[in-house]
Amino acid sequence: MAECPPSLNPQQQAAVKNMDNPLLVLAGAGSGKTRVITEKIAYLIGQGLPAWHIAAVTFTNKAAREMKVRAGALLDDKKIRGLRVSTFHALGLDILRREHAALGFKSAISIFDEQDRTALLRELIKQNPDAVDSDPVEAHSWQISRWKNAFVTAQQACRLDDPELAEAARLYGDYTRQMKAYNAVDFDDLILLPVLLFQEQPELLEKWCNRIRYLLVDEYQDTNLTQYQLIKLLAGSIGRLTVVGDDDQSIYAWRGAHPENLVQLQKDYPRLQVIKLEQNYRSSGRILKAANQLIANNPHLFEKRLWSNHGPGEPLRVLSHGDEITEARQIASEIVHHRFKTGSRYRDYAILYRGNHQSRLFERTLREYDIPYNLSGGTSFFAYAEVKDILAYLRLLTNPDDDSAFLRIINTPRREIGTGTLEKLGQYANRRHIGLFPACFELGLEQQLPERAVQRLRRFCEWLVDTADRAERGDTFAVIREFIDRLGYEQWLKESSKTERAAQRKIANVHELIGWMQRLTDQEEKHPPLSDLVAKVMLFDILERNQEENVSDRVNLMTLHAAKGLEFPYVFLIGMEENLLPHQTSIEENNIEEERRLAYVGITRAQKQVTFSYCTRRKRYGEMTDCTPSRFLDELPAEELEWSGKQSIDPEEKKERGMASLAQLRDLLTEQ
Repeated sequence: MAECPPSLNPQQQAAVKNMDNPLLVLAGAGSGKTRVITEKIAYLIGQGLPAWHIAAVTFTNKAAREMKVRAGALLDDKKIRGLRVSTFHALGLDILRREHAALGFKSAISIFDEQDRTALLRELIKQNPDAVDSDPVEAHSWQISRWKNAFVTAQQACRLDDPELAEAARLYGDYTRQMKAYNAVDFDDLILLPVLLFQEQPELLEKWCNRIRYLLVDEYQDTNLTQYQLIKLLAGSIGRLTVVGDDDQSIYAWRGAHPENLVQLQKDYPRLQVIKLEQNYRSSGRILKAANQLIANNPHLFEKRLWSNHGPGEPLRVLSHGDEITEARQIASEIVHHRFKTGSRYRDYAILYRGNHQSRLFERTLREYDIPYNLSGGTSFFAYAEVKDILAYLRLLTNPDDDSAFLRIINTPRREIGTGTLEKLGQYANRRHIGLFPACFELGLEQQLPERAVQRLRRFCEWLVDTADRAERGDTFAVIREFIDRLGYEQWLKESSKTERAAQRKIANVHELIGWMQRLTDQEEKHPPLSDLVAKVMLFDILERNQEENVSDRVNLMTLHAAKGLEFPYVFLIGMEENLLPHQTSIEENNIEEERRLAYVGITRAQKQVTFSYCTRRKRYGEMTDCTPSRFLDELPAEELEWSGKQSIDPEEKKERGMASLAQLRDLLTEQ
């Protein structure tokens, strides 16, 4: 029998050992929630539950990887074999791949990203001559996603008595039917479709409940209504589950998160046990005192108060600036001085803000001060055109019904297949209710297009069919590399790029993509079919954009939303002003509670010190306007705050700042 490690505190031990009741672990910031999940996995296996009957789900690949690594450190490879640790969407994809026939799909399901979805919706709007709606396609895309996350099907949306949403509801139905014809799903479908499947076919739900006999859920407060339905179905009426979350860190309502799921859990599982993790292992006492006092202004279903053994720590500072230029320069100067004084690394500092637009001035200023920085939200590897092109080819090789992929690559590189040809091909395919690729082989197409155009299309499609067949039967990646070579894609990149250097970077990205996919395949005990690999890569793309951890020595620039789950010794929380934090839209919509949770997340990222910063004037829409300090500053413990201007800098500190600036200048000159 496994025992809980003695290093766990009493509340953590109770959470790990509870197996008889549905369990909600309210895990405050920095309270060791990931450790509780991984220790519980080890405990369940030690109690005799095989690893292949356990599933742990979270929201990012990074979090899933960390959980799996930690669980692997607690157990030997044999005991952990079969353990499922993944994102919600990876679990949904696995269910769809295994049960595709029951849902009426063919095996090689394509996954549409946001660009694919928007392109399809735009095409569906064009095809409807009666459409008079003037809303942008992005608004319809957002509404359809919102419905899917709120567990509203296309049929239910069409029955809603809301004239303003009637066009979006009609488009939702058309979009759903077209996606089925393409043998494709989008990101939201990865949760919605398994839920609908399990509700309609109880025998399949029973099969999956027998497979997943204990479910652990990370970041439970971020679940939407459809994800909760999936949790509830897999956990069964007994509630074989542990969910870990923190209502004070629920900051994703704008993308469908439903913190009310905490209340629903109590209603659905009357035997629910609640354990609070309130000991914080990250932050100093003053930081936690400020966080507790701030968040106490929000209503709570469960009261909790973070505490720490780290001692009081450094005072919280509030810096006031005349404008945003002064703010950026002052904070850059603060980092230079503090780093010189303490010997800290650049990566120990984080500058957090409410909106991405606030980063631009800081980027410029940090460059002026020769301070290296990492901007969270840079260009994703998968966003490069050359990567999307090759992925589109691979999608089409595995799913000929993927019209989005077909349209992307049919003239990349150029094949003298004009827009008129594609328009007539599309009209023919729509009349026949088939995809563009299979339409190329139909005899009826010869009545719609000149013989030369038909021959060009068929030669290309026949080559793809032959390539797909050889990739399936032979050395998959040798075939793919030969295919790319015959495409003349690298030559086309050289001809279409502005510089030789840009072309080489793009070519390197193509090689990196294929090499990385081959490494993914080599990691599997049994080489998966190309269709599974492409689906996995598309899901990885959607989940992992802009989430790669930067481990070099750089100051961190990121939004408060992006900072969730991270920690830094020193945090600068900038733009602490009304209309910025809290945001103007939230003030107008009376949604201050989520903005307060956002500020709470920012404060609790800090280990040693938090510095708040605001401007008395700031440029908005090209004009300087007066600013009011954020109401959240008034909600912090006044006795723990040091306001700039109330205390003068002593001569010794002035001397240190001068030496720090000289040292920074010397380093800069040395590097020239």
